[in-house]
Amino acid sequence: MTFSTSILQQYLPTSHRGVWWIALSGGLDSCVLLHSIVALNLLVKLRALHINHQISPNAREWQEHCAALCASLNIPFTAVSVTVKNTGRGIEDAAREARYAVFEEYVQADDYLLTGHHADDQAETLLLRLMRGAGPRGLSAMARERVLGKGTLYRPLLNFTRSELEKYASACGLTWVDDESNSDDHYDRNFIRNQIMPVLRRRWPHFTQKWQQTSELCAANELLIEELAQQDLMLANFKPSLVGTCVSLEYLESLSIPRRHNLIRVWLRGQGLSTPEQQHLQQIEQQLIGGRQDSEAQVSWGDVSLRVYRQRMYALPIADTLQISAPSFEFATDIEVANNLWLSFHLIQSSNKPLLKDDLPNLHVRFRQGGERCRPVGRGHSQTLKRLLQDYGVEPWLRESLPLIYSDQNLVAVADLWICEGFQADSGYRLDYGRKAE
Repeated sequence: MTFSTSILQQYLPTSHRGVWWIALSGGLDSCVLLHSIVALNLLVKLRALHINHQISPNAREWQEHCAALCASLNIPFTAVSVTVKNTGRGIEDAAREARYAVFEEYVQADDYLLTGHHADDQAETLLLRLMRGAGPRGLSAMARERVLGKGTLYRPLLNFTRSELEKYASACGLTWVDDESNSDDHYDRNFIRNQIMPVLRRRWPHFTQKWQQTSELCAANELLIEELAQQDLMLANFKPSLVGTCVSLEYLESLSIPRRHNLIRVWLRGQGLSTPEQQHLQQIEQQLIGGRQDSEAQVSWGDVSLRVYRQRMYALPIADTLQISAPSFEFATDIEVANNLWLSFHLIQSSNKPLLKDDLPNLHVRFRQGGERCRPVGRGHSQTLKRLLQDYGVEPWLRESLPLIYSDQNLVAVADLWICEGFQADSGYRLDYGRKAE
């Protein structure tokens, strides 16, 4: 496909309400993108945003090149310098993370960030993901459009090759900068670009367009897979729990293995959690799906742990692991027991459930020590707390952090589960235990 401004217009956003930010690095693709959009003379607020990573000794020169280009086109220019810290995943990932943090800061609701990613970039991304064993979601490669903070990231050049952009730049007398690190084949993407892509292009001159079709087909398949998983989530009785979320284990077991794994991936991704790799899925099958009911087994990776209890599978964010903030608490109307878990006392006049007397002396909160007994209102005799928590279906991993309400040395209530016999009233405290909206 020959690159021209008229053809480009077919691939641009249709909304002109917000600002169109051009991610301007100074390289060929972003310079062509900015110049060609200016040439279209659209009724849109156009701005250029340059990120100076301060890595290359030529970084200042690149920034000045971008500023000069914007001045010649009469486009407002913003440059932001960032400090790139390599946290172990490589300097490229660290630079990208720093860059996108700035993008999200500047791009507001109704705004677009337009990047210069082209067909060759897409082909490189596809090949990198193939080498990592990606599935349809990964092989969708770079989406043309996706959410970016409050705004939208948009890639108008995905259907054009670098050589087509070079022809446009030469015809228009554009100059651009070259990042010297692009010649370092130590980086996987550079190795593919410099060593693999030329060989493929000599044999199959139009392979990047074909690979773009593959990515689009994978994206369409991924959409269908996502829709199926959303239907399965509803049928699996997805719901929040005190910590994390859960689904029906019985429904999971009724699905084929590929469909079950798809549901688990989409469920966890929807909660902002890491999705399982193949070895984790095998562990889930062996230890949770095929495991003994109510077992202590759990499968953990990254930021999540999966467990089962009473025909439910739970996804527990590791960051939300309950840490009791104190061994005991004096009475207060609101007590943060652990990790944004609150025990609240609401004084009300009547309820269809037993209330806690509001004149009990020395109310305070403790936690399980072992050997506690209680007789919930409506039960014929007292039982151990351990047995009662089992009867009430409290998940094992929540029991040690469950707040116990005492008056002097008497156990008078357990969280918001029950009031103990002899301490109930028609008017008094209603207890609530759970998370508060942040």
